[in-house]
Amino acid sequence: MSRDWVAWHQGYDDPASALSVRLEHVRSHLSEAITSAPPGPIQIVSLCAGQGLDVLNVLPGHPRREDVRALLVEADPTNAEVAAERAAAAGLTRVYVRQADASLVTSFADVLPADVLLLCGIFGNVSDSDIKRTADAAAALCADGATVIWTRHRRPPDLTPRIRGWFAASGFDEVAFDALDTDRLTAVGVHRLRSGPDRTGGYPSEPLFTFGSDRI
Repeated sequence: MSRDWVAWHQGYDDPASALSVRLEHVRSHLSEAITSAPPGPIQIVSLCAGQGLDVLNVLPGHPRREDVRALLVEADPTNAEVAAERAAAAGLTRVYVRQADASLVTSFADVLPADVLLLCGIFGNVSDSDIKRTADAAAALCADGATVIWTRHRRPPDLTPRIRGWFAASGFDEVAFDALDTDRLTAVGVHRLRSGPDRTGGYPSEPLFTFGSDRI
C-alpha cells in the first residue's frame, strides 16, 4: 500500500508529536556528530531524506557549517523539491538534494564514503531482513570513524536490540540509544564505525531495502 509521504510530514507541525520529539533527538545527535568529526571536510549522506528537516535545521547555525557537504537522497519529487528550496533559502550551497531511489547505492556512490550516514524514517517501513542487510552494508558506505544515526519504533516485537547487535557485528560502537517515551515508542540509535571493511571490491549492487510497507 502506498503512502502519501508529503502529507506524512504534517506530523512535524505539532511540536509535541512523536515525530517532532524524535526529530529533536536526531538533530541533537547530528549536531554532535558534526562537532566531533576530525578537522577537515565532512560528508553527510541522508537516505530517504524527506524534506531534510534534520540536516537543514542543524547546518545553518552550526560552527562547522562550511566544512560540511551533504547529499540528501529522496524518491518523492515533491519532498525533494521542498528540501532543495529550503536548502537554497538557507544559503546552504554545499547541500545537494537528489531525487533518486535511496535503496540503491548507485544513487549516492559518487559521494561515498560518508562521515555521517542518516538512516532515519527507514527501519520502521521495511522488512527485518532489509534492516539487517542495511546494517551489514553500512560499514562499506562509511569512512573509518563515521557516525550512523538511525530510527525505529519499539512496538512489540521490539527489534531494536537486534538492530543494535547488527551494527555492533558490522564494526560499530554504540554511542547512544534514546528510547523515547512517546505514543509511538520511538527510538534513535547512534553508532560509530571503528574500522571499515576492504572497499576495493566496490559497494553492494542489490537494493538495501524495499521501502513503503504498512508499518510506520
